[in-house]
Amino acid sequence: MGYEEAGRDRSAEPSSGVPAAVLDNVFDDPTHGEPGRDRIGVHLGWELLLLAGLAVVSWLLWREDPAAVRDENLRTLLIDAVGLGLLALAAGLSLRTAAPNLAVGPIAVAAALHYAEQGDRGLPESLGPAVAVAAVGGLALALAVVVLHVPGWAASLAGAAAVVVYIERRSAPVLVQGDYDPRGSAGYLFAGFAAVAVLGGLFGAIRAIRRLVGRYRPIADPARRRGAVAAVVTAAALVVSTVLAALAGILLAANDPGPVAPTSGLDWTVLAVGVAMLAGTSAYGRRGGVFGMLLAVGLVTVFQVYASERGWTLSNWVVGGAALGVGLLATRLVETLGRPRTGRPERPEPVGDGTISSGWTTPQPQSVDNWPPTLPTQAAPQPIDPWRDPRWEDGPRRWDTDER
Repeated sequence: MGYEEAGRDRSAEPSSGVPAAVLDNVFDDPTHGEPGRDRIGVHLGWELLLLAGLAVVSWLLWREDPAAVRDENLRTLLIDAVGLGLLALAAGLSLRTAAPNLAVGPIAVAAALHYAEQGDRGLPESLGPAVAVAAVGGLALALAVVVLHVPGWAASLAGAAAVVVYIERRSAPVLVQGDYDPRGSAGYLFAGFAAVAVLGGLFGAIRAIRRLVGRYRPIADPARRRGAVAAVVTAAALVVSTVLAALAGILLAANDPGPVAPTSGLDWTVLAVGVAMLAGTSAYGRRGGVFGMLLAVGLVTVFQVYASERGWTLSNWVVGGAALGVGLLATRLVETLGRPRTGRPERPEPVGDGTISSGWTTPQPQSVDNWPPTLPTQAAPQPIDPWRDPRWEDGPRRWDTDER
């Protein structure tokens, strides 16, 4: 099946004499890219705002109830942050590949219900099947997206509907049967999540990796295929996204002493996508920050605890909707201020002869548009005044001859 779009095999743009190797280093997409590198400064500025917000909300929570950030309560808060972080990473990864996975919330609820029912068999026996089923479901979703080349949000919404049907088979909440308590290793789990989030952001800031991950992002007609490489990367991202969502659901279920309610889980999808966009991930794909995911997850988690301490009843719909609204503003800032500077393209580096080059460059051929060369323009001859001809001074006069 032809994944490559027309014109991708061209060695250079028709209007430029720059070789394809140089275009590949200068442009994010050699065929339709913008000259220059994305500006990361806008992401760092946005992350400073997130850091300030996290500091303010944390101070308000400590002022309201210092016990909420100590001992057992602190470990519970960290596990909640890891669960929400895994769910936000699942949504953010699919957003970076321009194929948003809207099924992450229902998948998390389905995995939580499975763990609640099978937890008494042990963590490996209950975790393994849930992860395997999630991977198979993610693969089916990925094939639907990349083979049919349909929008990820539409295909994942259909997948979410299928998962909701599985959830609705239960008419009452399910009490967790397992005895696994993740709070004993809360520090290690949070450190692992923080490392994954920051390292993922750092790798995503590298131009080659960012271009590879965001290759599925449309550049012209969104219905045109973006190539086999884009299809493989997007499929892998969707599979990893579903697995992360299942792990998040199991972790949240194990951290909550209450039963797991058989809800649709779409409110968790809104919350996860909202947190991912609040972190600075563009809704159009490809662009994203470095520390934004960690800071946004911490901000939302601490705010939810603070709201509970103040007696505010805020559901995931409210918090997720607010985060989504602010995330739309962040997307606009990222897309407007994070694109390469206009009018200042990077100059291509000189290219050698390729096979026998040892650092020398071959002279560039001169243009033949003006061949043959134009001769220099000669000065126009000055007109001769016949009355100042020397003959009138030196030659013999006719009247002198006649007198003789």
